[in-house]
Amino acid sequence: MSIKTAIHNLVSQNKVVIFSKTYCPYCSNAKRLFSELGVEYKVLELDTMKDGSEYQNTLKEMTNMGTVPSIWVNNEFIGGFSDTQSLHKQGKLLPKLNK
Repeated sequence: MSIKTAIHNLVSQNKVVIFSKTYCPYCSNAKRLFSELGVEYKVLELDTMKDGSEYQNTLKEMTNMGTVPSIWVNNEFIGGFSDTQSLHKQGKLLPKLNK
């Protein structure tokens, strides 16, 4: 299975997927936000996976964003932490989660 297929499967089978790195403060903030909202999420810590850099390269090809966190809600790429926080402040994150 290709990494792109693995990513597609993950984001289609989970309401929220966060591609993260264990040492990234923005990733920690994203995970905290979803936890505070009481939303279950699937997280992949790319820095602990042997093919993590390949995942990150594939995500960059798919989204034009090469940084983490890479956050997906209901099979849709919504961006990084700043994008997610902005959606939440605008009242647009919860409707996306409740689709």
